Amino acid sequence: MASASAKLPRPLIDTATLADRLADPNLRIFDCTMHLAPLPDNSGQQVTSGEADYGGGHIPGAAFIDLARDLSDTASSFRFSALGPDAFADAAGRLGVGDGAQIVLYDAGYNAWAARVWWMLKAYGFDNATVLDGGLIKWRKEGRPLETMPVKHPLAKFTARPRPGFFADKGRVAGAIGASDVRIVNALSPEQHAGKSGVHYGRAGRIPGSCNVASRGIVDPQTNALLPLPELRRRFGDLGLLGGERVIAYCGGGIAASLTALALAALGKEDVEVYIHSLQEWANDPSLPMEVG
Repeated sequence: MASASAKLPRPLIDTATLADRLADPNLRIFDCTMHLAPLPDNSGQQVTSGEADYGGGHIPGAAFIDLARDLSDTASSFRFSALGPDAFADAAGRLGVGDGAQIVLYDAGYNAWAARVWWMLKAYGFDNATVLDGGLIKWRKEGRPLETMPVKHPLAKFTARPRPGFFADKGRVAGAIGASDVRIVNALSPEQHAGKSGVHYGRAGRIPGSCNVASRGIVDPQTNALLPLPELRRRFGDLGLLGGERVIAYCGGGIAASLTALALAALGKEDVEVYIHSLQEWANDPSLPMEVG
């Protein structure tokens, strides 16, 4: 498998740096907020746009990205399916993501949505993007300015340069079970990982052989920023995720797993894939194995 990319730049920008750069004409900021709510039977989740939240207050100069509407293949039976290169380039250009721009992404939650957009940009060859560490929560806690008027960035030219090895499909994941050169990590909660409670996406449990690092657990509950790098290194390293093996991260729909990919990139780990359809696909295919306990 080809390496996901050449050297990954540090994927995070801090709030103070962004505040100092708000007037930069090459800066394009995007609020990526979405919301998930469990269905009554816990078989999946309802997805809603965060555009109303955006209208209630966003970082000055930020436009809004609705991942499900703007950057996903809506004809797919799976949520958040990737667009083809040409369609993605058109969509990104309409949003104002251009080849020469500096992109900053955030959301009003724990930044998994922002991380997913960042990962998609990387997959199509765009390296000049960062995620705001701590997102809107940290920005608000620090008393930084907000505005409510919607922003639309000028149309831009985005050149898609697809890279292999960023998104895994179910065949790739099935082939990785038990492989000595791949580690599979579940970004959902420990309860979901064990198949005890929470959303189960059709069948409770996990992909066999996968370990668990809950994405919400790698975020500081006080600041909403990622945990300090030494602590992240300990948590991922203790599970053998920072060695020479390739890592495949999954969750319910490939969103929380993108935050795992972001954290691993911050630690310098390059050989990472996100199982794009994750358990929304795997748990609903009875031919694929599940593990509980």
